[in-house]
Order: sequence, then C-alpha cells, then structure tokens
Amino acid sequence: MSQSITITNEDILNQVKLSCKIPEFIEGIITRKVIANAAAEAGIKVETEELQKAADQIRLMNKLNSADDTWAWLEKHSLCIDDYEKIVYSTVISGKLAAHLFADKVEPYFFENQLDYAGVVMYEVVLDNEDLAIELFYAIKEGEMSFYDIAHKYIQDKELRRKGGYRGIMRRKDLKPEISTNVFAATPPQVLKPIVASKGVYLILVEEIIKPQLEPMLRYQILEDLFTAWIKQQIKPVEITKKLDFSSLTT
Repeated sequence: MSQSITITNEDILNQVKLSCKIPEFIEGIITRKVIANAAAEAGIKVETEELQKAADQIRLMNKLNSADDTWAWLEKHSLCIDDYEKIVYSTVISGKLAAHLFADKVEPYFFENQLDYAGVVMYEVVLDNEDLAIELFYAIKEGEMSFYDIAHKYIQDKELRRKGGYRGIMRRKDLKPEISTNVFAATPPQVLKPIVASKGVYLILVEEIIKPQLEPMLRYQILEDLFTAWIKQQIKPVEITKKLDFSSLTT
C-alpha cells in the first residue's frame, strides 16, 4: 500500500543541513553575488539575443528537444520559467564578466605556461619488479620483443591490455613529475628506461610529442581557469559561515 509523504520547505532545508553540503551551497550563493556585483560595477549588459542563444544551448546540453521535454525538466527540478530565465541570465553574465576580466590575459598566460599544455601520445606498462622492467627494456632495444608483446603479457586490466597500454594524449599535469620530466625530454618514437615511481616501475613508449597550440577549446579552458581562480580570491567562506544561523531548523 502506497503512503503519501508531504515534503515541506523546512524538510528541504533540513536535508541540506544534514547532507553536510552547506559549504558548497554557500559558495554557490556567494559566487553568484560576486559575479552579479562585479558585472554591475563593470557596466556589463546582457542583450536579448545573447539570452536566447544561451537558453538554446542549455536546452541542447540537457537534451530538451521539445517544449514538453523542457516543461518536464523544469518540473523535475522544481523550477518555474522565472527560475529558468535566472539560470540563463546567470550563465550569460558570468561568461561576459570572464571575458571582460581575462580575455586579454589568456594569450600571455598561455605563452608563460605553454610547457604545461604540451601533450604526449604514450603507452605504458606498470610493473612491480625493477629488474624485470630493465630486462624487458633491453629486450625491446635488442628487438627480441615488441612493446605490444610486453603490454599484452604484463598488463592486468583487460581494456588497457587490448589497447597495448595506450594512454591517449596526456598533458604534463596529468603525469607524475618524475614521469613527465622523462617523457617530455624524449625523442619520439622512443622507449624510455624504466622509471621507478610510487605505484610501480613504469615502462613507457613515447610515440609523439604534441606542441601546444592556443586552439579555441584551450583558450576557453584557460579563460575559465583564470576566472575560477579570481572568484575563489573573492570568497571568504570562514567569515561568511560564522554569520549563519540554523537555530530555526529542527533535526
């Protein structure tokens, strides 16, 4: 027999409290206020065409292909049209403020840190035994075995074994310092001497070093990173949290 359950606003507030996610909610609120205040001070305006474009993009991201889909999504998240318009406006004003503050700083930042954005196409086998790794390294050098043979024999993960140890395109920040130093000093294609790290001994084949280029996606990512760092500097969560009063909430 189904039971009817009533959920009140106080229930929701209590759940927020008991979920121990108050800091995340507070940070979200303060972030929105910081962006709104900074945009107002900068005199940033939002045009109707920009709002419409952002609204279409949000619907596309959430696979809302029809009016019925959109209404169902709004109902699921307890949103009304006014709430949706606020989401769209917040998205647009945030993007415009980021561009206002940092669009001219992306390129200098990229050139100052371009080594961090270099990529490497690499394959790896992680072993537990350094002596075995050295033995296999010389077996490859002398043509007795191929890297693929070693990957197929010693990699435990089925999917990674099927790919011959292929890790894809990795950035410097994706790799441990002791590994990235050797990888980005390689002359591809090159099998590196075994590298001892905390999680094992790495046997790595460097297939290609990809020079960094400031493509649109990377430009957007750097802009987002600079903007996020700026927002964090504006927030003082400890001082704000001290002002919160949950005495009206019951547990």
